[in-house]
Amino acid sequence: MTLEERAFQSYLNYLEIEQGLSRNTVEAYSRDVLDFLGFARKEKWTLEAVGHPELTAYLQALYARVSARSVARKIVSLRSFYRFLLLDNFVKADPTERLDSPQTWSTLPNYLTIQEVDALLAQPDMNGPLGLRDRAMLELLYATGLRVSELVGLKVDQVNLDVGLVRTVGKGSKERLTPLGECAIGFVRRYLAESRPALLRGRPASPYLFLSQQKRPMTRQYFWKLVLKYGVAADIKKHLSPHVLRHSFATHLLERGADLRAVQLMLGHADISTTQIYTHVTRERLKQIYDKYHPRK
Repeated sequence: MTLEERAFQSYLNYLEIEQGLSRNTVEAYSRDVLDFLGFARKEKWTLEAVGHPELTAYLQALYARVSARSVARKIVSLRSFYRFLLLDNFVKADPTERLDSPQTWSTLPNYLTIQEVDALLAQPDMNGPLGLRDRAMLELLYATGLRVSELVGLKVDQVNLDVGLVRTVGKGSKERLTPLGECAIGFVRRYLAESRPALLRGRPASPYLFLSQQKRPMTRQYFWKLVLKYGVAADIKKHLSPHVLRHSFATHLLERGADLRAVQLMLGHADISTTQIYTHVTRERLKQIYDKYHPRK
């Protein structure tokens, strides 16, 4: 095993065990670092030999094939990688210290209006177990702002319908409690009483809350396809994904006066600066209202 391979494997162990990052986050860092190591291998660079000129050459090559936002993310990954290498004595200096991240415009999150959400949630056919399951999933997603991976990974014992709370484990293995409204509680109760037993018929009990037609836990990919299908049926022209419902949850709470810190806790954001992008959305909404209704706009 080469020095680079040993360093990379040690770095992954560091992210997973010492940092406690989620699998998806570790995979993202892994892809970025592997991209850099592949470039370094072609250029015949060793880790110790990489300095600011080499990193600059790599970033120039990146700009030719990816966006500034992607370059900024890869710089974050490289900084994390080299901080670890320095900490574990794989290198004697950190060449990323002088790197500047590219300036990128902050993209406002895409979200639905309340009317569009209502139209989307009304699409599943409630006469069958699959439609009832889909309605319960959509209602729960919009009611809690969960990430889609958190939604499909929910287990029955993580949802307390009597108290109205959902317990989830998000990024970095951090547990949080999110309130659940009466409307979502009602549909999840119906799903548990009518739909889930039909989906489980003939199979052993499953700990997972939402099941596929094959009686397995619902996957992120399949639920994504369901959201797109119902979006088309609702005639929603905007880009749509499960994450858009998460954005809509946060935006609608803030538009109605919710506290930013409370929304941060419900979304599971480690840093409130991540949540603050939704205040930009509400400002945009205020501008639209002003432009539409002010007599001297």
